[in-house]
Amino acid sequence: MSTSSDARQRDSIWGFRSWLYRFYRTGTAMNHFLRRRIRAAGMGLLMIGIVLGCLAGGQASDPVFRLFAFGFSLGCLSLVWLPFRRARLEVRREVPPHGTAGEPLRIRYQVTNRGRSLKNAWLVETPPDPRPERARFLRTQEPGETERNRFDRFFAYYRWNWLCESRLVFDARPSESAITLRRGESAGYVAELLPRRRGLVSLDDLRVLLPDPLGLYQRCCRVSATEAALAILPRRYRLPAFELPGSARFQPGGDATSRNTGPSGEFVGLRDYQPGDPQRLIHWKSWARTGRPIVKELEDSFYPRHGLILDTFPEAGDAALFEEAVSVAASFVSSIDTHECLIDLMFISGCERVVTAGRGTGRAESLLEVLAGVESSPRPEFDSLNKLVLRHAEDLAGCLAVLSGWSPERADLLGRISAAGVEIAAIVVCDEIPAAVPPRVHFVRATRLADDLMRLPPKL
Repeated sequence: MSTSSDARQRDSIWGFRSWLYRFYRTGTAMNHFLRRRIRAAGMGLLMIGIVLGCLAGGQASDPVFRLFAFGFSLGCLSLVWLPFRRARLEVRREVPPHGTAGEPLRIRYQVTNRGRSLKNAWLVETPPDPRPERARFLRTQEPGETERNRFDRFFAYYRWNWLCESRLVFDARPSESAITLRRGESAGYVAELLPRRRGLVSLDDLRVLLPDPLGLYQRCCRVSATEAALAILPRRYRLPAFELPGSARFQPGGDATSRNTGPSGEFVGLRDYQPGDPQRLIHWKSWARTGRPIVKELEDSFYPRHGLILDTFPEAGDAALFEEAVSVAASFVSSIDTHECLIDLMFISGCERVVTAGRGTGRAESLLEVLAGVESSPRPEFDSLNKLVLRHAEDLAGCLAVLSGWSPERADLLGRISAAGVEIAAIVVCDEIPAAVPPRVHFVRATRLADDLMRLPPKL
């Protein structure tokens, strides 16, 4: 009997939450619509009008009525003027190749006026809709929600705000200068964008703001503009001088890599030309003397190869730790000199992924672009990650693991990789540093990440 009553109570709560979802979703849309169209002066006039209306209702005062009528007339005049504010623009975006989460970037616009003369207008980008889906709102808990009072937990207003904030891709500011163009004229304008999180950002909703002459309200019209995509790289932190684990094994830069970057070893001797030898190695004097193609033979170069393991298995409620772990991995990628070594980025995200960058293989920016789009795995797959690392163990001088949290499973992963003969160290992003710290495991707090990273030892 109690089981059926609990089920009915749970169904009633979910039904009420579904109604709340529709209410919050509609309210957020209306708030966004009004905030785009009511300027600060207009909001101030509305507040003053409410106060004057209350005063006029409580006491018949001639000055109060006059002020109320004056403010009401200004608001009506602005609303009547708005339909006459129009713009027909063609815009071409010029976006930088990359951006970084948390760092403002500038976007340039080449604007052509195809309508009548335009003054006092601004361009602004519109981010994608941050409102969550119904299932996400019903099933996802805000961090620390269990510590809130029963009223807040029941109505889940803070959960809705947290979900909307976490899904907001960027904050946009209007163009730095007002658009002033005659018919047929073109000019360049600049606006600032602040990416809030990493990933691929699609810019496909550009608006022009057209305020009325009194500056109370404004129209917000969509503009014909070329679409653009922008890769937002993870936030990076400054690191001290460090030495990656492992220095005994090296990856040869022989035939496979020399045809991409060219042999860089010392001169050994001369030999006959073989198909596939690069033309820059031909020894022209010997060819002229012997009558057959002769090439210079160089000693093979050897480069250290390191593995960078990213833990993509955050526990429930540790999504923030995972994001910081991605930033730590990106910081090491940016700090490692890939001209003198090879880096294998290894992680599990739906499938096994190994991305290599370094001398003769790829740029470090390619690893950053991969980290910009990496997503957490829906379930922990530490066995698969261990097998992935061990398959490449023979080529690795050592490994650096970046972990999002600490658990027995992660300790076991490090132990199995070390037992296979791979020198490994770990950076653990956590909330609090435990009392017992294993050797070669360095804990950094998410709340003081920049300071803790600067305290890392020179040899990891």
